[in-house]
Amino acid sequence: MSGNHYKGHEVSCCIKYFIFGFNILFWLLGMALVGIGLWAWSEKGVLSNLSSITDLGGLDPVWLFMVVGGVMFILGFAGCIGALRENTFLLKFFSVFLGIIFFLELTTGVLAFVFKDWIKDQLNLFINNNIRAYRDDIDLQNLIDFTQEYWECCGAFGADDWNLNIYFNCTDGNPSREKCGVPFSCCTKDPAEDVINTQCGYDIRAKPDSEQKDYINVKGCVPQFEKWLQDNLTLVAGIFIGVALLQIFGICLAQNLVSDIEAVRATFGKHFNIFGIHWTTFEGF
Repeated sequence: MSGNHYKGHEVSCCIKYFIFGFNILFWLLGMALVGIGLWAWSEKGVLSNLSSITDLGGLDPVWLFMVVGGVMFILGFAGCIGALRENTFLLKFFSVFLGIIFFLELTTGVLAFVFKDWIKDQLNLFINNNIRAYRDDIDLQNLIDFTQEYWECCGAFGADDWNLNIYFNCTDGNPSREKCGVPFSCCTKDPAEDVINTQCGYDIRAKPDSEQKDYINVKGCVPQFEKWLQDNLTLVAGIFIGVALLQIFGICLAQNLVSDIEAVRATFGKHFNIFGIHWTTFEGF
C-alpha cells in the first residue's frame, strides 16, 4: 500500500495568483487613497481637531477618498492574503463583501430609476447645502467650481440659488463685496482670455435676467446633469455593466478557489485516515 499514489484535487495556481495579483493592486491603491485623505485632513488641521469633521455644513470631498480607499483596502487585503495563504475565511469574506457592494449598486440603480423625482429633490437639497458651505472648505469650493465649469451651470436650478450663501446673497445687510454675485465658475468663458477673471461674477445678479445670460451660465446644475446623463447614457451604462461583470467575475473566481482548497483538504484528510492519522483540521493560514 505504501507504493500507491493518491491523486486528488489541486488548487489552481492560475486562479490563485490572478486573485492575488489583482487584489494587491487594489490594496495598494486603497492605501494610497486613504493616505491622500489623511494628508488632506492634516493640511486642513482636521486631525488636530477631530470635531471639525462634523462641523462642515456641506460635503467634505476628502470623505470620498477615505470611504472609497477604505473599502478598496479591506477588499484588497482579504482577496490578496486569502489567495496567497489559501485562507477560506478571508476568501469567503471577500466574496460576501463584494456581493454586498454589487447588491447595493444594483439596488441604488433600480431605486434611482423608479424614484427619479425624489432623487432630483435630494440632489437639489444636496447642492444647496454645499452652496451654503462654499467658503467653509477649500476642497468643497474647488469641487463646486469644477462642477459648475464642467457642466457650464450655476447653482442647483439657477444662479439665484447663490442667495443661500451668506457672502453672495442680495440682502441689504450683506457687507460682502461678493453681494448679489456668483462664483467665477458660473461665468461664461472667453476663449481669448488666458487668465481667469475671478471677479467676473461680482454684482451680476443685480442686473436684469435678460443681461445675466451674456455674462454667466444661467442653467442649473441639476438639469445640466440630467442632460449629460441622457447624452452619455451608453457610456454610463457601459461603465456600470463593466464594473458589475468584474465584480461577478471576482466572486466566481474566489468561490472557485475556495472550492479547490476545500476539496484538497478533504482529499488530504481521507488520505491520512488510511494510515490511522486523523488530519481533518488542516488550515492554510
